[in-house]
Amino acid sequence: MLEAPEARIIARQLNQTVKGRTITYVSAGYTPHKFTWYHEGAESYEAKMLGKVVGEAHSYGGLVEIEIEDVRLLFGDGVNLRYYAAGAKLPPKHQLLLGLDDESCLVASVRMYGGIMCFSPENFESTFKPYYEKARNKPQVLGNDFTKDYFDRLFDDAAAAKKSAKAFLATGQSIPGLGNGVLQDILYNAGVHPKTKIATLSEEQRYAMYDSTVATLREMEAKGGRNSESDLYGNSGGYVPYLSKDTAGHECIRCGAIIIKENYMGGSIYYCPGCQR
Repeated sequence: MLEAPEARIIARQLNQTVKGRTITYVSAGYTPHKFTWYHEGAESYEAKMLGKVVGEAHSYGGLVEIEIEDVRLLFGDGVNLRYYAAGAKLPPKHQLLLGLDDESCLVASVRMYGGIMCFSPENFESTFKPYYEKARNKPQVLGNDFTKDYFDRLFDDAAAAKKSAKAFLATGQSIPGLGNGVLQDILYNAGVHPKTKIATLSEEQRYAMYDSTVATLREMEAKGGRNSESDLYGNSGGYVPYLSKDTAGHECIRCGAIIIKENYMGGSIYYCPGCQR
């Protein structure tokens, strides 16, 4: 699933490839996928976008949004976006295909589930709207507004004190674009166990979590995203996680302890018992 580093990379690549192009062809819902959600039905997308000029792309948390004149095209974090230059072979299956005036194409396909929402900003009524608004309106984790002071204020919520480090960082859109996929290395670099209760953290540990959050995500972005994700051209990212299914059961490169995998809160956590006591 896309998280903040990959979403930022894809938005930047969209601005380098499709911004300013005119949409000459629209196919939505070509390959049926019961866990793909469209706004007002896939059949409405041609009328909404055909003949319009592609504008600026933005990332909000793990979401990617493109301005297309009077509408917005929003991709959820479970959507794969690919750019195909003129003459390139297109995939046989897709949930959205946009043809452009230079004969290039933008193709979206959904993995397990995902939203491909085309809507007017003045007329967006959807169960997805609260998720979108949180992602858009909160400080972006890799933006200038995500400061230590802001991060510290997240601890003031009475409910936060009862949460574990994992729940605090990666659930309820506390920090949009920070999910289980990037959580493991953030806590590893901070030296905090994912089950640690937030109320027990010292001020020094809180700041370590903040510093690790920003530094780890910036490193992921600088390296083209995680190696489990792909960019707009289909290239895998260059960031190799310290903690993942590939390192579980192996020695920690820092202390030599064996990295552990456990089921926790409906998903997997990975941690080093030596570095994250």
